[in-house]
Amino acid sequence: MRSLGHTVTDHGAPGDESVDYPDYAHPVASDVENGAADLGILICGSGNGVNMAANKHQGVRSALAWNAEVATLARTHNDANVIALPARFVDDVEAERIIDAFLTAHFEGGRHQRRVAKIETA
Repeated sequence: MRSLGHTVTDHGAPGDESVDYPDYAHPVASDVENGAADLGILICGSGNGVNMAANKHQGVRSALAWNAEVATLARTHNDANVIALPARFVDDVEAERIIDAFLTAHFEGGRHQRRVAKIETA
């Protein structure tokens, strides 16, 4: 991602040992919530736990994506600003495709804007 010109802040776990995923998802979501980052990428076994933790933050719309098409739709239709990848279910090549799709897609607005506005509850 750095080679493509993106600034990267790594909040990830330092090794392969088991960790409590909210400890890593919350800093990513906080960066998006407070404007320190435009987008966030989360990776864990199923992607579900980090996705749930990230979505607790105001203004964060985290989407679970297991392929590039889902990642693109999350951005274009749902204005997702965080993507959660299920590492147990995607290989490295597919993960790169998902991330590329997420980073290059843009929110379409229009009819989707009304729906996205309804996501916010406070």
